Amino acid sequence: MSDSIIIIPTYNEIENVDAMIRKVFSLEKEFHVLIIDDGSPDGTAGVVKKLQQEFTGKLHLEQRKGKLGLGTAYIHGFKWSLKNNYNYIFEMDCDFSHNPDDLIKLYNACAVEGADLSIGSRYIKGVNVVNWPMGRVLMSYYASAYVRFITGMSIRDTTSGFKCYTRKVIETINLDAIKFKGYAFQIEMKFTAWKFGFKIKEVPIIFTDRQEGVSKMSGGIFKEAVFGIIQMKVESWFRKYKR
Repeated sequence: MSDSIIIIPTYNEIENVDAMIRKVFSLEKEFHVLIIDDGSPDGTAGVVKKLQQEFTGKLHLEQRKGKLGLGTAYIHGFKWSLKNNYNYIFEMDCDFSHNPDDLIKLYNACAVEGADLSIGSRYIKGVNVVNWPMGRVLMSYYASAYVRFITGMSIRDTTSGFKCYTRKVIETINLDAIKFKGYAFQIEMKFTAWKFGFKIKEVPIIFTDRQEGVSKMSGGIFKEAVFGIIQMKVESWFRKYKR
């Protein structure tokens, strides 16, 4: 039994899911994988089901009906992971923009170095992004600067979706009170963990844009992040953050 579970939300990732799962299971540390598939019409879930026969007890699949949002996928995965007694709970994309080799660095930041939440950070040491157009790099970089300004957090990569949570962080946060469903979900979870006083460590990574499949980023997602952060900050003034 592994102490670590990697939650990977999928929607039309048939080009990537087999290779990603095999790569994770080839690492020297044993990780388990939970795929949360939102009814991918391309057959992503079918690929995972076949692989479950090969990786019995290590590969898990939760299927949902339709695209219900990134945030709700992770909330579903968090609750599943707590119920199944994992101590280290990871978030990772399926498209290899997050390098699976970095999972061990994120794990060690928590399990060895004592962090409660470790973040795969594109911006802790300069700008480490490959294959993004300059406009998107600038948008992402200054979005993090904007979030730091509004929230007061010192985290350099506030929108990163490559993370390791210790069990106690997920148990402490009221998951049903998390409001955002898109990429702003990543900011809200970090902000909430920070408000509770958990130790957060950024681990430098190199982010590489997807080679296969289609990006899920949209203008609406970006708008949610920009305008929702102020509301999130204001509402935090009226909440109690006690462990």
